[in-house]
Order: sequence, then C-alpha cells, then structure tokens
Amino acid sequence: MHNPESRQCENMARGIEIREAHFPGRAPIDTYGNGGFRFADMSHRGSILCLPSGIYGWDMDAGKPLNVENFQKVIDEAAEIEVLLVGTGNDMRVLPLELKAALKAGGIASDPMSTGAAVRTFNIMLMESRAVAAALIAV
Repeated sequence: MHNPESRQCENMARGIEIREAHFPGRAPIDTYGNGGFRFADMSHRGSILCLPSGIYGWDMDAGKPLNVENFQKVIDEAAEIEVLLVGTGNDMRVLPLELKAALKAGGIASDPMSTGAAVRTFNIMLMESRAVAAALIAV
C-alpha cells in the first residue's frame, strides 16, 4: 500500500496531474448508466453536478444523505439557477425539508426524480436556454 504523498510524487514524476473533475461549460448529457455519464465527448465515472459554471464530479451515491452540505456547490451558484433537477438514482427519493428550504432561500425550485428522468429533463431545459442545474447520482 502506497502512502498518498509518495503516490502523488510518482504521478508528478510521470507528468500525471490528478485533480477534481471539472468540465468548464454547459453541455447536454449524451448517455448515462454503468456508474457514470458521457457528455461533450468525455466520460465521467460517478455522480455529477451540472451547474452554470460547468460540470463537476460529485462525491455522492444513493446511500449518502441528501443534505445541505452535499448540495453546497449548488447553493453557492444560486443566483444563476432557477430550477435544480435532482436525479436520485434508480429510485425517486424525497428531498429533506432542510435541503428544500435552503434551496428555496436561494431562489431555487427543486425537483427530485430518477436519474434517467432528470437527465432527459435537464437536456430539454438546457436546449430551451433555461436557468437549470442538475445534481445527478450515477446509476
């Protein structure tokens, strides 16, 4: 087992930079499934946040709580978001009242649904140039 510092040094020596996943733009989601997403001729394994500032890797799965802390990046961009689509995985989950209240305080309407439905709705709203964001749990 390598310690993280020696692994980072090995990667730097090879010219590999490991950093937080981020696509600096808005793009429709081309496909989803097998634990990830494809968009903008790229693929990402894991969950994603589709925000006005770009698409970000999101450390979230269906077993983690839907709470304010896990949606802080969305709340930070509230001024540019009218609707947040929350893809909750294969099954629909209700958003906790505390999270709904925090989003509403930022002027964001939230709509939880399965991830597949959220992807389809996000793509339509994005094509309509709506102020939409999506928090998508990988399936």
